[in-house]
Amino acid sequence: MKAQSIDQQCINTIRTLSMDAVQQANSGHPGTAMALAPVVYWLWQHFLRFDPQDPIWPDRDRFVLSIGHASMLLYSLLHLTGVRAVNPAYETVGDLSVTLDDIKKFRQLESKCPGHPEYRWTSGVETTTGPLGQGIATSVGMAMAGRWMGAYFNRPGFRMIDYDVYALCGDGCMMEGVTGEAASLAGHLKLSNLCWIYDNNHITIEGSTRLAFSEDVATRFSAYGWNVTRVSDANDLMMLDRAMRAFKECEDRPTLIIVDSHIAYGAPHKQDTSAAHGEPLGDAEITLAKRSYGWPEEAQFLVPDGVPEHFQSLMGERGRMAREQWMMRFAAYRSAYPELADDLYRMQHRELPREWERDLPSFPVDQKGLAGRDASAKVLNAVAGRVPWLIGGSADLAPSTKTRLVYDGAGDFSATDYSGRNLHFGVREHAMAAILNGLSLSKVRAFGSGFLIFSDYAKPAIRLSAIMEIPVIHVFTHDSIGVGEDGPTHQPIEQLASLRAIPGLLVVRPADANEGVEAWRVIMSLHHEPAALVLSRQALPTLDRTKYASASGLARGAYVLAEAPGGQPEVLLLATGSEVSLCLAAYECLIAEGVQVRVVSMPCWELFERQSPAYRDQVIPPHVTARISVEEAATIGWDRYVGAAGMSIGMDTFGASAPLKELQRKFGFTPDRVMAAVREQLVTDPSREKPVHRTSAWREV
Repeated sequence: MKAQSIDQQCINTIRTLSMDAVQQANSGHPGTAMALAPVVYWLWQHFLRFDPQDPIWPDRDRFVLSIGHASMLLYSLLHLTGVRAVNPAYETVGDLSVTLDDIKKFRQLESKCPGHPEYRWTSGVETTTGPLGQGIATSVGMAMAGRWMGAYFNRPGFRMIDYDVYALCGDGCMMEGVTGEAASLAGHLKLSNLCWIYDNNHITIEGSTRLAFSEDVATRFSAYGWNVTRVSDANDLMMLDRAMRAFKECEDRPTLIIVDSHIAYGAPHKQDTSAAHGEPLGDAEITLAKRSYGWPEEAQFLVPDGVPEHFQSLMGERGRMAREQWMMRFAAYRSAYPELADDLYRMQHRELPREWERDLPSFPVDQKGLAGRDASAKVLNAVAGRVPWLIGGSADLAPSTKTRLVYDGAGDFSATDYSGRNLHFGVREHAMAAILNGLSLSKVRAFGSGFLIFSDYAKPAIRLSAIMEIPVIHVFTHDSIGVGEDGPTHQPIEQLASLRAIPGLLVVRPADANEGVEAWRVIMSLHHEPAALVLSRQALPTLDRTKYASASGLARGAYVLAEAPGGQPEVLLLATGSEVSLCLAAYECLIAEGVQVRVVSMPCWELFERQSPAYRDQVIPPHVTARISVEEAATIGWDRYVGAAGMSIGMDTFGASAPLKELQRKFGFTPDRVMAAVREQLVTDPSREKPVHRTSAWREV
């Protein structure tokens, strides 16, 4: 190996580990990792405040690799800096987070080095990245969380939370719409603890960015209100140092550092740069690249003596000292401010305050009732009054979703006051959902709200919250054709089915105000699951729980709400949300006629599926094949519960613009239609299988 500075040796170790791992896997993206090795090396060695021995220390700086395809950059750093693994109980364990064997098994089953960085799988990974733009949008939430926590916890002499967030992004991130949404909000909020480092290499999968991307990014971000600086050569460590110091000195806006790089730098003979981005280099090219680095050409996965020690002597020692000082400060803080210290500890461990449920309301019987969104508003404010780190807002719809925190002192989170708990995301559903992920990853309990139809705009980030197993709360209102006159563009049809299709996401659609209370009780107790709380715009009767079963049955996902008088039902009515009271109206008439009918409220399919087979069979007896589901949404998925012989009253078309009652008559959501379906089921031989019946938007029923 040629004599080279220790800095260059560390940089080339990152490069060669990256190219060797991609080559051995015969899969991956080596170019960006090779080009940006100097950038991440200098950032981690000289600026990132991070202790490898304790990668979940609350006041650590965050590093987000938004260009997740360059994952070997991060894995190399985690290995070389000696980051320790952390188990789910938040206890640091002695093993390395990423071993050299893990790197050798890059992109292979069970390796801690999957194709894209995955939170909760590899310690030191702050967020799951892969879909471009998601990482940097999530980093805005991390920065907002840092500012809010600083405003809440910091006291004179006790600066408990004051971290910075660094995110590495590329041309693909810059093209994604979610990036513009998030950057606009970050600039508006003047998040000076946020630094994006943009790899301006002019290459995407299809080739040169000239094919589709020619805007002036610097001017664009200046217009967003960002501090913009430029480094003309990714290998110029002194220019990188100056740019990063400029970020540290800027106190009134986020910073974008534009770094010009050449993909697969160090192998100038490589002509097909798009292949270097998206494919292994090949043995011959790797040999030439290593030769240009002054590296042993036949060596694979080489970590020279002194490289890990160099990381430990600078970054590791700086991080250790900062963490130890913080821990000593926290001990004194606990004595001076015991309640705040308890809050900080509980928040970081996803624990709830004592007696957090004390103010939960109980709603009296009311035939007129409350809209789901109105009942939820009362519960949300009761919970927020007891859980100080429950913060959130809406994509410009708080007056409609009823998610504004209105108790004294709640306030608005703004560039001039980061202590407010009401967040204003603007008309930015996608960025809102990604920012919620960043807030949750920082251990703030975050909620965001919008109309159910607009969950489509937020779906990519909702999916990532489920992959990461973080308890983000999504509140969706205007949950059905009950939106009425707004018409098909605002009436959700397929959205419930698409949300239910996301593994690990709890979709909860309460039937009345008291089910809404129980929904919040369940959601607040979650540690590793996001939830979508789906609420009505229109008023729903508050059910008489002395006559019908307790709303606490919601915790099991589905429960027998109204039983057949003899306890031996011959037909089952299954429903969620507003359609439960519709089924109860039909039930009362049918019982008067002597029909043995049972009504099952099924507010959360996912919770129901977690129950024992015995409980599920108790609620939906296998021998009762006459079953009818009723839901003002697509019928997809209901066949699981109604069976081949059952019937689903639902939507197989889009809605229409008309008053609610007219829509319900048109699409068959009336007690008469439900009773007719029951009679049809009972006169049919239950042993004969037949297709599931559905209503049609184009005929009266």
